[in-house]
Amino acid sequence: MTEQVTDWQPTATLAALRQRAELLARLRRYFADQGVLEVETPLLSSAGIPDPHIPSFTTTPGLDGVASRYLNTSPEFAMKRLLAAGAGPIFQVCKAFRCGEQGKYHNPEFTLLEWYRPGFDHLRLMDEVDVLVRQLAEGHRPLGCSEKLSYRACFQRYLDIDPFRADVSTLKSCARTQGLGEVAGLSVAGKDTWLDLLMSHCIQPYLGKDGPLFVYDYPASQAALARIRPAEPPVAERFELFIDGIELANGFHELQDAHEQRERFEADLVRRQVEKLEPVALDERLLRALTAGLPACAGVALGLDRLQLVLTDCSHIRDTLAFSYEHS
Repeated sequence: MTEQVTDWQPTATLAALRQRAELLARLRRYFADQGVLEVETPLLSSAGIPDPHIPSFTTTPGLDGVASRYLNTSPEFAMKRLLAAGAGPIFQVCKAFRCGEQGKYHNPEFTLLEWYRPGFDHLRLMDEVDVLVRQLAEGHRPLGCSEKLSYRACFQRYLDIDPFRADVSTLKSCARTQGLGEVAGLSVAGKDTWLDLLMSHCIQPYLGKDGPLFVYDYPASQAALARIRPAEPPVAERFELFIDGIELANGFHELQDAHEQRERFEADLVRRQVEKLEPVALDERLLRALTAGLPACAGVALGLDRLQLVLTDCSHIRDTLAFSYEHS
């Protein structure tokens, strides 16, 4: 009975809500000073995200009585349409939604800061992310020196293996050595699944303990919407930011090629079919925008709830939210 009587109250303290307001004010001042335009794009979309690892919420049939809508998992596609229309550098603070993501560092409804910089590559954007995060951290916690570490160097430092040259058998053996054993459902998993397992369980907990740490140049198979740089082996021009072992941001030197982007989307649809997931409608408007011409740019999405968590020593993401998913 006591829980029912008090379940109307916010999950964050009023002090935490004031901290959130301060973070928002600071980041808006930063982008205003940099001449980056704040934009708004729809939360509902007629197209979904084909990536099978990013589950979407869907609505009941829309106003036309037939087509469902998808709650956006990120404003990326719509913001790229604005970039193709000549918007220049832009940022957005918005709600995003991912079905099935719930836990200490996940809430199905969360707040993203996403921004795009024409003329930047992923390396230059990492520098700006570092500058902004340090400004937002002032008055909350000191941050040690930043470090940039390639994906390959991460595996070599913490597991003494080369993720690009290791085969599945080697990765399985490494997982067993690390005490992961035979993970249920992974007996026939591909290489990327084993890499993700080792990264999340054996490497990520150690990243960013002394200061912000950027991991960059991911395997080409994990490019998502990033460019692939020809090399031996080819790498995705993508980065992630970690503090205290928590992933805070994911950024790309953005893919501009509409044909390659369609091929990636269609490959994702095949994977969805193999995994017996519902098909989704591709974002043809995004593909037409890429065909019209996306300027060379880099973009990044930064989770504001998680950022507040690490900057203010909260123990759970609900401590940063007025009302968590369970209390919404």
